[in-house]
Amino acid sequence: MITKRIIPCLDVKHGRVVKGVNFKNINDVSSPVELAKFYSDCGADELVFYDISASYEERSLFTDILCETAKSVFIPLTVGGGINTVQDFDRVLKCGADKVSVNSGAIKNPNLVYEAAKLYGNQCVVISADVKRVNGVFKVFAKGGREETDLEAISWIKRCVDNGAGEVVLNSIDTDGVKKGFDLEMLDAVCNAVSVPVIASGGAGKIDDFVELFKKLPKVDAGLAASIFHFKEVEIKTLKEELRKNGISVRL
Repeated sequence: MITKRIIPCLDVKHGRVVKGVNFKNINDVSSPVELAKFYSDCGADELVFYDISASYEERSLFTDILCETAKSVFIPLTVGGGINTVQDFDRVLKCGADKVSVNSGAIKNPNLVYEAAKLYGNQCVVISADVKRVNGVFKVFAKGGREETDLEAISWIKRCVDNGAGEVVLNSIDTDGVKKGFDLEMLDAVCNAVSVPVIASGGAGKIDDFVELFKKLPKVDAGLAASIFHFKEVEIKTLKEELRKNGISVRL
């Protein structure tokens, strides 16, 4: 049985970890370096680090904070935000990232995924899709969920995987920060369209949400969350123990 991964997400803005609801109402949480070390020490399988305003502000990702964060963790680190060129991939990987997540950069340049996968390997390239329902259609959003595109999400994600993305992070804007559970309908559609690992993001509010996720959608490889971990509403060790009790394979 494939082990399911639990992944805390550090949304970083101006050097601080922040959290909002539906990608809005952003509040300060903590230092990314301290929080990353805490998660690395308490059983997280991986970490995701997003510089959430880099694309919107049209600047490069802050590498000084990233370098410090990478030094403090001993688990795989996925990094995204302001990734627009293969040079950005190179820079972030040299700072200590294991995988690079791209969203707006791939929308602007659809060849970016193919070029990066060719240079660094599929395992390094993660397509992070911010998706929201618009008139009943799953639509891709750019620039940290601020800008609607004309891309239908499932076909877009499939295209990115066909071009070499080795993993998908599906961020449901509809359920982000709401804490009512993962977007199972959206996740199911993505899992049925691609054969690479899919990470569920957006909506976790309690342990049962992770149990439901992995039981109802066994194709989902990992559950990602932010505020419930940041504010210690759910401890990762307790979560994993409950998952195991429910017959879901995890690393303890």
